[in-house]
Amino acid sequence: MAAKKQILLNAFNMNCVGHINHGLWTHPRDRSPDYNTLAYWTDQAKLLERGLFDGLFIADIIGVYDVYGGGIDVTARESVQLPVNDPILLVSAMAAVTQNLGFGITVNVHNEAPYTFARRFSTLDHLTRGRIGWNIVTGYLESAHRGKGDGQLPEHDRRYDYAEEYLEVLYKLWEGSWDDDAVRRDRAARVFADPAKIRPIDHHGEFFDVGGYHLAEPSLQRTPVLYQAGTSPRGRAFAGRHAECVFISARDKATARTAVRAIRAEAERAGRRAEDIKVFVGIAVVPGRTKAEAEEKRDEYLRYSSPEAGLAHFSATTGIDFSRYGLDTPIPYAPGNAIQSATAAAAQRGLTKRDLLSELALGGRYAAITGDGPAIADELQSWIEEGEVDGFNLTRIVVPESYADFIDIVIPELQDRGLYKTAYAEGALRHKLFNQGDRLPDRHAAGAFRPGARRAEAV
Repeated sequence: MAAKKQILLNAFNMNCVGHINHGLWTHPRDRSPDYNTLAYWTDQAKLLERGLFDGLFIADIIGVYDVYGGGIDVTARESVQLPVNDPILLVSAMAAVTQNLGFGITVNVHNEAPYTFARRFSTLDHLTRGRIGWNIVTGYLESAHRGKGDGQLPEHDRRYDYAEEYLEVLYKLWEGSWDDDAVRRDRAARVFADPAKIRPIDHHGEFFDVGGYHLAEPSLQRTPVLYQAGTSPRGRAFAGRHAECVFISARDKATARTAVRAIRAEAERAGRRAEDIKVFVGIAVVPGRTKAEAEEKRDEYLRYSSPEAGLAHFSATTGIDFSRYGLDTPIPYAPGNAIQSATAAAAQRGLTKRDLLSELALGGRYAAITGDGPAIADELQSWIEEGEVDGFNLTRIVVPESYADFIDIVIPELQDRGLYKTAYAEGALRHKLFNQGDRLPDRHAAGAFRPGARRAEAV
């Protein structure tokens, strides 16, 4: 009998108070207002490792959600990802109290030059012993570009053009600048690193002119595990070439299945294998020891949630000010310069403001599952089989309660069914996810920039 497909699991969080399920910061058991303390994060990391989570996926945004009502009134009052702190600075503290938990960190390609960014993530890969991943985002908020003094936000597809070249520079630095055996640490010969095995890159492109040596010696993974979340046509093409883990948002399994198949097809068009990409869907779970306990907990959460705050978030996501529309007024959805896949999905369903507020009853738009352990395990297994996803980004509703309940109630049920690991595998994060080694395979786009590759002259 073939082994069952093992579910992959990330905790989905953000270095802020309100992340996805808005309004729950007012719940008396919620600790999210402690987001700016180290204990909040180190306690959470230890909890997630106890649950054998593959990773902690930390979202980030530069800019503020100021589309709804033309300002930040709801955003500030309900802490809709404002204030928001830097996610990178959390990693070292959490890595110090864990051994296996991975960290997927979101960083916008417009935030920093690739030369210094490459060193930052090589450093994290060293300090975590190969447990770091990067969620590649191109940004979609006009407020971010105003705040950084970058002028107007570039058009959607143009942002991906920039990201493509950004990745090319990074691959040259991470994969091509140092040989694996460049570092000798030979005290007697007084040679720490062999200069003959270290070479500068010489990149001249549309967006970047970069010359110089990568500042960090090769880390365990060299290139961090590459996450990405774009599911527009241009986003899928980018994912097919670069991504290893893709995060999708889908409220039903049929939508998820369509997205998964399209992403895997892009990978194959890029000369990779369909299984080179793991797909995670965002999900909210309310577990109880019994069905009645779970439903009582869900109803309690609903009393503290803020659908309007969720709508303010979705306004920024789509670039549409929903405050201007009546509850049942048709909304003229049109492709814009924000997250195109979210806008297209809402347009296809013809969602009104009333529809959106109903879907946002728990403060967020992810599919929500309420039930006891067996019922939730049934539903998650169905998402894997019918939706064809590989795992889940589990959002927090009340923190740390949401994660603790899932660990204590749901994970044992999944393990009993052979759907979830009972111990961590050895190796770096990439090997834990794919069981094919710590480094990217040669068929990935990064392989072209390794010494000895056919296109090594591009280095």
